[in-house]
Amino acid sequence: MGLIGFNAYLAISTIKELTTTQVKLINAGDIVVKLDDLHLSVLSAESGQRGYLLTSDELYLEPYLLALERVQTQIREVKAIESDLAEQQLKIMQLARLAEAKLNELAETVELARQDKESMALRLLRTDHGKNIYRQFRTLFEEVRQAEQAYHLSLFIRLTQGRNDAQLNFILSGLLSSVLVLLLLLLSSVNSKRERKYLDALEAKNEELIQKVEERTQELRLYSEELSRSNRELEDFAFVASHDLQEPLRKIQAFGDRLKSSFSAELGEKGQDYLHRMRNAAERMSRLINDLLDFSRINTRGREFTAINLTDIVNDALDDLEIAIQESQAVINVGELPVVQADSSQLNQLFLNLLSNSLKFRKPDTPPVITITATAHQPNVMQQSVCDNWYQITVVDNGIGFAEEYAEKIFTPFQRLHGRTEYKGTGIGLAVCRRIVERHRGCIHASAEPGVGATFTLILPADGTPFGN
Repeated sequence: MGLIGFNAYLAISTIKELTTTQVKLINAGDIVVKLDDLHLSVLSAESGQRGYLLTSDELYLEPYLLALERVQTQIREVKAIESDLAEQQLKIMQLARLAEAKLNELAETVELARQDKESMALRLLRTDHGKNIYRQFRTLFEEVRQAEQAYHLSLFIRLTQGRNDAQLNFILSGLLSSVLVLLLLLLSSVNSKRERKYLDALEAKNEELIQKVEERTQELRLYSEELSRSNRELEDFAFVASHDLQEPLRKIQAFGDRLKSSFSAELGEKGQDYLHRMRNAAERMSRLINDLLDFSRINTRGREFTAINLTDIVNDALDDLEIAIQESQAVINVGELPVVQADSSQLNQLFLNLLSNSLKFRKPDTPPVITITATAHQPNVMQQSVCDNWYQITVVDNGIGFAEEYAEKIFTPFQRLHGRTEYKGTGIGLAVCRRIVERHRGCIHASAEPGVGATFTLILPADGTPFGN
């Protein structure tokens, strides 16, 4: 009786273990399928959004809106996922939040376009905010999927090993229990059939899952290539549009110079005033075009990241601004600055723009005082995925400042808070600063008080890599 009881216990335990393993295996497969569905729907929504922004054709909104409805449902399903891997749960929730953030970004740009604000939508699109969210989403998605697939494989191996172990145990029990051989053979047969049924179902499910994963992988690859092509087209458009504007502008400037040199006396005072205004407008447009070209080339023509000392970068910028500093009698205080991995040329441009702004927007009859300091920054969860060590660099001045409601507007290309007669410039300098910081995987924000001064805060990783690498 003891042997029978032991054999019965062994059979029941084996079946329970196989059943539990199969349930976990199917659950792991379902998680991969749900995450793939979410990823595919996000890509579909973004493809419709970009098609609509590029063509203004309402036809592109249909797949966008359908994908948007699917994503909302899929996000709720993903949030309800309970992974057997404890460390996966946090990543899955974070993945759902990134999907929601991506939806918000898509909805914002599409709504702007539908309100006939295509230029604002394209400017928002070119900030790379949406691209950055998707890259974080895709990186986290690959981590979760690879972990679940590895867990799925380990369960399949465990299930196969369990089947083999079960068969071996039944055979040994049959040999040792010669008196109960018929009963054990019958029990073994029943268990073998049950195991075969589970394994057949599992193998069919596994083959189906493999086929789905391959199909989804191919679809994701195609969508990824389409998005990359779309991004290149947007960047090429900005470059070509700016470049093609230079030729007619050169003719305007050349004929304006000829008019001044050859017919200045014949034009009269009013004609000379018109000519002067025309030449000033041409020069201003030339600066705008050059600034637009610089803005569009930040991501495409950046240099390799190397270890640079920010103190050297700031000193180089101060050398370039030596005359402006002397004329304004400015006082520049530079604290101890760290060494970071970065593009030295772009960071030189970053600090040059910030310092130029502080010197330009100074209070009348008050020498500018600019202070640059750096401290360690405690990274959040998303920042830790990029780098463990971060720095906060602040640039503080005693200039005219601005109202807090304009803290974001000043980083938008060609947005100005003052007239051109008061302060010269194209209004793109701070937009270039933000794009440089974002290429370094950091962030920049401003705060100020009218009549007191402004503070620009940079958050940069110590050992970062450029987006797109």
